[in-house]
Amino acid sequence: MSARGIAILGSTGSIGCNTFRVLEALGPEKSRVVALAAGRNVPKLVEQITRHQPDLVSVEDTAVRELLIADLLKRHLKIPEIVTGQDGLVRVATHPDADCVVSATVGAVGFVPTLRALEAGKRVALANKETLVMAGELMTRAAEKSGAELLPVDSEHNALHQCLRGETLSEVRRIILTASGGPFRTRDKAAIDSATVADALQHPTWSMGAKITIDSATLMNKGLEVIEAHWLFGFGANEISIVVHPESIVHSMIEMVDGSVIAQMGVTDMRHAIQYALTYPERFDSDLPALDLARLSSLHFEEPDLDRFPCISLAYRGLRTGGTLPAAMNAANEEAVQAFITERVSFADIPQIIKSVMDGHRTSDLKNLDAVIDADRSARAAAQLAIAQLSHESRVVA
Repeated sequence: MSARGIAILGSTGSIGCNTFRVLEALGPEKSRVVALAAGRNVPKLVEQITRHQPDLVSVEDTAVRELLIADLLKRHLKIPEIVTGQDGLVRVATHPDADCVVSATVGAVGFVPTLRALEAGKRVALANKETLVMAGELMTRAAEKSGAELLPVDSEHNALHQCLRGETLSEVRRIILTASGGPFRTRDKAAIDSATVADALQHPTWSMGAKITIDSATLMNKGLEVIEAHWLFGFGANEISIVVHPESIVHSMIEMVDGSVIAQMGVTDMRHAIQYALTYPERFDSDLPALDLARLSSLHFEEPDLDRFPCISLAYRGLRTGGTLPAAMNAANEEAVQAFITERVSFADIPQIIKSVMDGHRTSDLKNLDAVIDADRSARAAAQLAIAQLSHESRVVA
C-alpha cells in the first residue's frame, strides 16, 4: 500500500480523533493527511495541525478562523490555507491530493461535502449515516458514475461489508444489524419516557458524541442504519433485520439462504472499522487488543421492543416510502434530539415530533440535490413548530 492522501471531515470529533490514532499506528509510509475540516474546537485542531501539517483546513466561520490563526502564530507554527463554512467543507472533501475522504461530521452538515467527494471519484470512508439516510439514491448514483468507492465506518455496516466480502448476494437471505439496546434496554416504558438527558447519555458500551448517543437511546440510530444498509448493500426493508445484542461483540451478521449465519466479531473499538475502510482491500496489523474468546462467558440476543422504541418503526416507514421522506425524518430527528439535549422537550417527545413531521410531509421523488435540501429545510421548520408547541404546553402545565 503506497501512501494515500487523507482528508478528514469532522477531524476533532470522536471518529476524527480515532482516525488519527489509526493513521499514526499505520505509519507515514501508508498515509499523509492533506486536509482537515473541524467546527470550533481550536485547541484540538491546533494539536492536529502541529502533528500532521495539512495543506488545507476548514473551520466553521471567520471568527474561528481568526482564533486559529492567532493560536498558530503564537506557537510559531506554519499556517496552512484556512477556509470556512460549507464551501470550506467541500474544498476539503474534494482536495486534489486526497485519495480517501473520512466523512465524520455529525448530522446533515456532511451531506453536500460527501456528495461532492463521491462526484470527484474519491474513496469515502463514511461515518456520517445521515448522508445516506437523506439521499442514498443520489450518493450511490454519484459513486457509480464516478467510480468512487463508498466504504462504511459504522461498526455495523463495516461488519456487514466484511461478512459479504466474496459472497454472492443472491445467496444471502437477509442482513442482521446488531444493537446494544442503549441505556434503556431493560427499563419499562414509563421510566424511558421520563428519562433525563444525563440518563440518555449513559451509553453502556460505546463512547460517542451527544447526538449519536441520544439516537442510540431512542434506537433511532439503528433505524437510520437500516436505511443506510439498504443503500450500501442493496437489500430491501424486509431483508434487513435488527437484533439487540447487549455485549456488542457481534457487530453484525448475514443469514444465507441455506440457513448458515456469518458473523463479524471484535472488540468494541471504532479503530478497527476505520482502519478497514482506509486500507481495504488490504489488511494490516493494528495496535488493538485481540478479542479474548475464552473470556466471553455468554452472548445474548433479543428482539427489539417496538412499543418502547417507536423510532425503529418510523425509520422502516421512511425506507419503505422512500423519496424525500427519509430526509424529512432525519431532519425532524436532529431537531428533536437537540431540543431534548437543551431540555426544551422530554425524551418521550422525540418520536412524537418525528412522527408529526413525517405525517405532514408531502413526499416527492428524490430527483436532485434541491429536493433533498427543500425536504430538510421544510421538515426542520415543522419540527421547530412542534417543539415550540410542546415547550409551551409544558410551561402551562408547570
